[in-house]
Parts: sequence; structure tokens; C-alpha cells
Amino acid sequence: MNWYVTKLIFRIISGDGNHPAQFDEQLRLINAENDLKAFEKANKIGAELQDSFTQAQKQAVQWQFVDVTEVNQLNGLTDGTELHYQIHEAKDADLYIAWAHHKAALLTVKN
Repeated sequence: MNWYVTKLIFRIISGDGNHPAQFDEQLRLINAENDLKAFEKANKIGAELQDSFTQAQKQAVQWQFVDVTEVNQLNGLTDGTELHYQIHEAKDADLYIAWAHHKAALLTVKN
């Protein structure tokens, strides 16, 4: 058995859907024999997590599973193992770095 990091995409629709499209991207750890089995397990999880409910303001909310978009095998579960990466291009490097420092500072405030 191997460990995989998979990315599942869900669409979030509130009320009549008259709002900018919202998507939830989730990284899920999957234990499977091979890439195909990991993909199938991730798809099953996504289908099972679809949901509809009414929020406190009496507005309907739907979580629609879209698909599995990534399946990446991990070469070992050790401290510091890379689970996911994404290259981001920014128009303003200083602004992006300031945003990253701000996000990090918010994490330390919670503790």
C-alpha cells in the first residue's frame, strides 16, 4: 500500500447561486495500492461529502463534488515531507511577501 495526496474540488452554491462562483479545494490523504485506486477512493469520498443544508439565515447551501484533480504519491511519511506545492506568479512581489507574512502572523495569534 502507498500513501497519496489527492485534491478534491467542491462547488459551493448559496441560495439561488447569484454570486461569484465559489470552490473549495481539499487535500486528502489516501492509502491505496496504486494511483488508480487512490483516484477511485478520493472520488468516493468526494461523492459522499456532497451535502445540502439550510444555514442560519434560512438560505440553502449546496456542496457539489466536482472532481479529483490531483493524485500524488508520497515517497515516505517523515517529518517535513512535501505534501503539495503550487507555483504562484505575482504582479507585485513585495505585496505577495507582505501577504504571506500577514497570514503567518495570524497563525501565531491563534496559539
